[in-house]
Amino acid sequence: MPNPQQDIIMEKIFSFLDKHIEVALATVENDRPRIRVFQIMARTAHTLYFATSPTKQVYRQLRANPNIEIMASADNIFVRVAGRADFTVDDAMQRNIFLNNPVLPRLYSDYKALVYFKIEAQEMEYFDLTPTPPISAYYDLRNTP
Repeated sequence: MPNPQQDIIMEKIFSFLDKHIEVALATVENDRPRIRVFQIMARTAHTLYFATSPTKQVYRQLRANPNIEIMASADNIFVRVAGRADFTVDDAMQRNIFLNNPVLPRLYSDYKALVYFKIEAQEMEYFDLTPTPPISAYYDLRNTP
Protein backbone atom coordinates (compact mmCIF):
# COMPACT_ATOMS: atom_id res chain seq x y z
CA MET A 1 0.00 0.00 0.00
CA PRO A 2 1.47 3.41 -0.95
CA ASN A 3 2.71 5.52 1.93
CA PRO A 4 2.34 9.27 1.17
CA GLN A 5 4.75 10.29 3.97
CA GLN A 6 7.38 7.85 2.65
CA ASP A 7 6.93 9.21 -0.89
CA ILE A 8 7.43 12.79 0.38
CA ILE A 9 10.68 11.92 2.16
CA MET A 10 11.96 9.88 -0.79
CA GLU A 11 11.32 12.88 -3.04
CA LYS A 12 13.20 15.05 -0.51
CA ILE A 13 16.15 12.65 -0.74
CA PHE A 14 16.39 12.85 -4.52
CA SER A 15 15.71 16.59 -4.59
CA PHE A 16 18.53 17.03 -2.07
CA LEU A 17 20.89 14.95 -4.23
CA ASP A 18 19.92 16.97 -7.32
CA LYS A 19 21.14 20.11 -5.52
CA HIS A 20 24.13 18.60 -3.71
CA ILE A 21 25.94 16.64 -6.40
CA GLU A 22 29.28 16.39 -4.59
CA VAL A 23 29.13 13.20 -2.57
CA ALA A 24 31.45 10.99 -0.58
CA LEU A 25 31.63 7.70 -2.45
CA ALA A 26 32.77 4.60 -0.58
CA THR A 27 34.13 1.39 -2.06
CA VAL A 28 36.01 -1.57 -0.65
CA GLU A 29 39.46 -2.83 -1.55
CA ASN A 30 40.17 -6.25 -0.08
CA ASP A 31 38.92 -5.70 3.48
CA ARG A 32 39.56 -1.93 3.68
CA PRO A 33 37.12 0.89 3.01
CA ARG A 34 38.08 3.53 0.46
CA ILE A 35 36.33 6.89 0.21
CA ARG A 36 36.65 9.79 -2.19
CA VAL A 37 34.63 12.75 -3.46
CA PHE A 38 32.62 12.22 -6.64
CA GLN A 39 29.99 14.17 -8.53
CA ILE A 40 26.60 12.80 -9.42
CA MET A 41 26.56 13.38 -13.17
CA ALA A 42 22.90 12.62 -13.85
CA ARG A 43 19.80 11.08 -12.30
CA THR A 44 16.76 9.22 -13.64
CA ALA A 45 14.14 8.24 -11.04
CA HIS A 46 16.08 6.23 -8.39
CA THR A 47 19.23 5.81 -10.50
CA LEU A 48 22.36 7.94 -10.07
CA TYR A 49 25.05 8.17 -12.78
CA PHE A 50 28.80 8.69 -12.41
CA ALA A 51 31.93 8.78 -14.58
CA THR A 52 35.54 7.89 -13.85
CA SER A 53 38.76 7.02 -15.61
CA PRO A 54 39.43 3.34 -16.32
CA THR A 55 42.96 3.88 -14.97
CA LYS A 56 41.82 4.88 -11.47
CA GLN A 57 41.77 2.59 -8.44
CA VAL A 58 38.08 3.28 -7.88
CA TYR A 59 37.30 1.61 -11.22
CA ARG A 60 39.28 -1.52 -10.28
CA GLN A 61 37.67 -1.56 -6.83
CA LEU A 62 34.15 -1.36 -8.28
CA ARG A 63 34.89 -4.12 -10.78
CA ALA A 64 36.16 -6.37 -7.98
CA ASN A 65 33.31 -5.49 -5.58
CA PRO A 66 30.41 -3.45 -7.00
CA ASN A 67 28.84 -2.68 -3.59
CA ILE A 68 28.91 1.06 -3.08
CA GLU A 69 27.59 3.78 -0.80
CA ILE A 70 27.40 7.52 -1.21
CA MET A 71 26.71 10.21 1.34
CA ALA A 72 25.83 13.87 0.91
CA SER A 73 25.32 16.45 3.64
CA ALA A 74 24.51 20.14 4.00
CA ASP A 75 22.64 22.33 6.46
CA ASN A 76 21.96 19.61 9.05
CA ILE A 77 20.64 17.19 6.40
CA PHE A 78 22.42 13.89 5.70
CA VAL A 79 21.54 11.46 2.91
CA ARG A 80 23.04 8.01 2.41
CA VAL A 81 22.36 5.79 -0.60
CA ALA A 82 23.62 2.22 -1.03
CA GLY A 83 23.54 0.09 -4.15
CA ARG A 84 25.66 -1.77 -6.67
CA ALA A 85 27.73 -0.21 -9.44
CA ASP A 86 26.41 -1.20 -12.86
CA PHE A 87 28.59 -0.36 -15.86
CA THR A 88 25.83 -0.86 -18.45
CA VAL A 89 25.17 2.80 -19.28
CA ASP A 90 23.86 3.45 -22.77
CA ASP A 91 25.79 5.58 -25.24
CA ALA A 92 23.27 8.45 -25.22
CA MET A 93 23.59 8.84 -21.43
CA GLN A 94 27.39 8.68 -21.67
CA ARG A 95 27.41 11.48 -24.25
CA ASN A 96 24.91 13.49 -22.20
CA ILE A 97 27.05 13.21 -19.06
CA PHE A 98 30.23 14.19 -20.90
CA LEU A 99 28.75 17.13 -22.80
CA ASN A 100 26.82 18.56 -19.85
CA ASN A 101 29.70 18.56 -17.39
CA PRO A 102 31.98 21.59 -17.74
CA VAL A 103 35.01 19.78 -16.29
CA LEU A 104 35.09 16.49 -18.21
CA PRO A 105 35.78 17.94 -21.69
CA ARG A 106 38.67 19.92 -20.20
CA LEU A 107 40.25 16.76 -18.80
CA TYR A 108 39.42 14.18 -21.47
CA SER A 109 39.48 14.48 -25.25
CA ASP A 110 36.47 12.23 -25.84
CA TYR A 111 33.58 10.80 -23.86
CA LYS A 112 34.84 7.29 -24.67
CA ALA A 113 37.99 7.93 -22.61
CA LEU A 114 35.86 7.44 -19.49
CA VAL A 115 33.87 4.62 -17.98
CA TYR A 116 30.36 5.32 -16.76
CA PHE A 117 28.45 3.56 -14.05
CA LYS A 118 25.10 3.85 -12.39
CA ILE A 119 23.73 3.03 -8.99
CA GLU A 120 20.10 2.14 -8.56
CA ALA A 121 19.24 3.03 -4.98
CA GLN A 122 18.74 -0.14 -2.94
CA GLU A 123 18.87 1.40 0.52
CA MET A 124 18.47 5.03 1.55
CA GLU A 125 18.68 6.94 4.80
CA TYR A 126 17.58 10.51 5.45
CA PHE A 127 18.38 12.58 8.52
CA ASP A 128 17.29 16.16 9.08
CA LEU A 129 18.61 17.44 12.41
CA THR A 130 16.94 20.87 12.06
CA PRO A 131 13.46 20.18 13.52
CA THR A 132 12.72 18.92 17.00
CA PRO A 133 12.42 16.03 17.02
CA PRO A 134 14.82 15.37 14.13
CA ILE A 135 13.53 13.52 11.08
CA SER A 136 15.03 10.10 10.48
CA ALA A 137 13.93 7.70 7.75
CA TYR A 138 15.30 4.46 6.31
CA TYR A 139 14.15 2.79 3.09
CA ASP A 140 14.97 -0.65 1.75
CA LEU A 141 14.08 -0.55 -1.94
CA ARG A 142 15.39 -4.01 -2.79
CA ASN A 143 11.99 -5.61 -2.24
CA THR A 144 9.84 -2.74 -3.51
CA PRO A 145 7.73 -3.53 -6.60
